[in-house]
Amino acid sequence: MVLIQGSGVVRAGQWARRLIINEDLNSGTQIPFINRAKEEGYGVIVLNPNENSLEVEKVSDPAKKASPDASDEPAEKRERKEERENKKKKDFYEKYRNPQKEREMEHIPIRENGSPEEHTLYAWDYFISKSLAKNIFIVAHSYGGLSFVNLMINREAEVKSRVRAVAMTDSVHNVWHQEASKSIQDWLREHCCNWVSSPEPLDTLVDPMLNDCPRVSAGTEKHELTSWKSFQSIFKFFSNALKDHEDDSSSSPVTTRSSHRIKHEDF
Repeated sequence: MVLIQGSGVVRAGQWARRLIINEDLNSGTQIPFINRAKEEGYGVIVLNPNENSLEVEKVSDPAKKASPDASDEPAEKRERKEERENKKKKDFYEKYRNPQKEREMEHIPIRENGSPEEHTLYAWDYFISKSLAKNIFIVAHSYGGLSFVNLMINREAEVKSRVRAVAMTDSVHNVWHQEASKSIQDWLREHCCNWVSSPEPLDTLVDPMLNDCPRVSAGTEKHELTSWKSFQSIFKFFSNALKDHEDDSSSSPVTTRSSHRIKHEDF
């Protein structure tokens, strides 16, 4: 099982900091998904798509250091130096209130992980695809859904051969803007389900005419709660998808793959 969070300040293992602070760890973190997955025998990979650079203290350039005072230093130069010293004194209070300002920081991009999309590709190439798991299941929240569709566009054959089902929660992907091929759109309709924020009861079909990954209600109108509210339904969805795959694999070659299609009554 691969867990992909949305964009923003959240880091590995988090769905929403607002929920972590104001509600609880169950709704705001991926801990319940990790624990349940381990209980059911899954291996788990937690992505960290928003960690795209490292903040480090900037090393000063010795060449830029001021030269020692000279007795014959021009008056104009001395005045500029005094102005700088006065400014330092004025900044002292701010520096005292915020010690971080005392150090000049810089951001160093992480190679091949400069964006959530790049990170997802990197994780697939170097970790997910190299795992021993024959059956891969993905939970993707918000921007994580867009990152997964981007992964499919770039690794279509590999994803189709290993991924059995994708549970999206209020995904912001767009198969038309992302220019996903018809074969990808067809695969998403059969192997994906998107639990969206909606006033409708949990698992109620939403926008049935939309020619995309099937959308059902997450049972909440709050975007950040969609993963937690659809928790039970997602694991049931994965269980059904694995059973369908195993049934298809054990059946005769002439059997159609229609059983893979998302059925509303499965939820």
